[in-house]
Amino acid sequence: MKRRSPRPLRAGPIVVGIDTGGTFTDLVAIAGGEIRVHKVLSTPADPADAVIRGLCEMLAGIDTAPESVTYSSTVATNALLEKKGARVALFTNAGFEDLIEIGRQNRDDLYALAPSRPEPLVGRAMRFGVAERTLFDGIIIKSLSRMELARIRRLAARSLADAFAICLLHSYANPKGEESIARALAPLGRPLTVSHRILAEYREYERFSTAVVNAYVAPRMSSHLKNLETRLQGTRLRVMQSNGSAIGPELARAEPVRTILSGPAAGVIGAASLARAFGTDRFITFDMGGTSTDVSLFDRRARIRTLSHPDGYAVRTPVIDIHTVGAGGGSIARIDAGGSLQVGPDSAGADPGPACYGRGESCTVTDADLVAGRLVAENFLGGQMKLYPERAERALSRLARAMKTNPIAAARGIIRVVNANMERAIRVITVERGYDPRDFALLAFGGAGPMHACELALDLGIGRIVMPRNPGLLCAWGASSAPLGREYSLTVRETNPNYRGLVARASALVRRAHAELGAEGAAAIRHELWADMRYRGQSYELEIALTPRFVADFHSTHRRTFGHCAASAAVEVVNIRIRAVAGDSLARPRRIARQAGKPTPVSSGRVLVGGRERTVPIYERASFGAGARVRGPIVVVELSSTAYVAPEFTLRVDDFGNLQLEAAR
Repeated sequence: MKRRSPRPLRAGPIVVGIDTGGTFTDLVAIAGGEIRVHKVLSTPADPADAVIRGLCEMLAGIDTAPESVTYSSTVATNALLEKKGARVALFTNAGFEDLIEIGRQNRDDLYALAPSRPEPLVGRAMRFGVAERTLFDGIIIKSLSRMELARIRRLAARSLADAFAICLLHSYANPKGEESIARALAPLGRPLTVSHRILAEYREYERFSTAVVNAYVAPRMSSHLKNLETRLQGTRLRVMQSNGSAIGPELARAEPVRTILSGPAAGVIGAASLARAFGTDRFITFDMGGTSTDVSLFDRRARIRTLSHPDGYAVRTPVIDIHTVGAGGGSIARIDAGGSLQVGPDSAGADPGPACYGRGESCTVTDADLVAGRLVAENFLGGQMKLYPERAERALSRLARAMKTNPIAAARGIIRVVNANMERAIRVITVERGYDPRDFALLAFGGAGPMHACELALDLGIGRIVMPRNPGLLCAWGASSAPLGREYSLTVRETNPNYRGLVARASALVRRAHAELGAEGAAAIRHELWADMRYRGQSYELEIALTPRFVADFHSTHRRTFGHCAASAAVEVVNIRIRAVAGDSLARPRRIARQAGKPTPVSSGRVLVGGRERTVPIYERASFGAGARVRGPIVVVELSSTAYVAPEFTLRVDDFGNLQLEAAR
């Protein structure tokens, strides 16, 4: 099964979406309604190498350079996770230097006798107190003197810091102090993060932590984007944000904290653009890649949350509500000290990769899928990349000996354990938040998602699965379809406010968002207003659309979320948020031709079905036309992924080429 030569793209602007993953870098190009896709191995040392190589290979023979490239990047994420960020100096009010280390009293693990916390990103010696104090209402009771600003500048110059974070109390109410320090430090020419510019909200710990994370990853992200812009030779670069919209490289360099979950967010946006075409607006995204699995609940819209904790650090920027677990194709299987089988979170990554890639020795989920027959070696990446089944078998055999069983049983054990890890992740975003997963379709994508979706759905009681075209490239598709966007917030802290008053308070943010998007050449700008609301006295909020009935919506949402409401209680609006997006996407799914006759398998193979091996037909996805129907068990191969359809499901191909799987009732 050889990979077909790509058809030439039609004339017209070429729009490209790129997603850099832990194992592969995925690319999608769209021009004149035609689509071209490609995958290359990621290059962790310099992610730009894989991007440029992938573009050259995908657009070989095309003279026209892409008009725009929208890029979901892992550079900021990896800098944080690998602790390879900048040396940061923090300037804050005297007496509050340890606030980022003290944090909150919340404990992630209530039963841990010795809970661990991440080390602060700024050492104690690099936290400098300044003589300034602003009250909660914006009144300054101690201003920064010229002598104090000169002292701050000297401390900064001597610190040898790569970046500065400026975080003063109550700067959301009055930013004068932070702006004064920023002006004093600007001549030093190092990246500056000013807390109120990123987050104009109260709760100092979250604002300080967000600013510090931003400063920590900014130099690495900035140099990477400058390098990428230079190598793209004038093509307009856009960067995915964690909230599902895109920004220009200037803002991405200044505020890279907004990109930390950009890859998973692109997957949700891509899933949403496809789901609209085939009429589904309630689904669970299941994105299983090489390193991790990302799941999210889409209930008529993507759910946005404003607080996340990447690697344990509080970051208060808008992100699509995505739950991530260390379960992917590269997840390493091992026997722990107690003799139990563990899978992940450690991953073999792209280098050395799973044993079957030919370089590594670790036994991974990909090796288990290959030995189980659910991955077809001859068609991996459309035949572009050679796999070594004998190496996977040796790795499984070593693990099987430790388990005192055979390689097939070991492969089955690995698949069951990794599925259990992913099942728990889906329960977090459904059952634990008051939703029944059986009410949703499972939209499975990523390189490994379609191989595991059927058994996962059966365990959760989900009766419908959708596997989109090019499932291993859906994040890149999502990046290509992401609109330009801006999101800003403002703390108001008003009790029982009226709708018109809140809209008036938000008007300055609306003008700012429209002006910034317009400066980037955006058209058709639209915006939404949201309010963070709570009953007066509560310490947590619910995000409610700011409409004339926002108070009634708050009460009903509170009842659904917590099981009760208090309609007569005073309601407080803590923050107002604006989300503005612009432009129409060129990334629209295309209809495919109707099926002519019955699909014919290209071969067959021995596949682990349930607890035993069976001979199963193997189909090429390209041979399916709209309306085709096949009963499982089968295996479906294509460039970006392989799908395993369990015997409990019947496969139907819709008009857009998506595989719709229905469980027998």
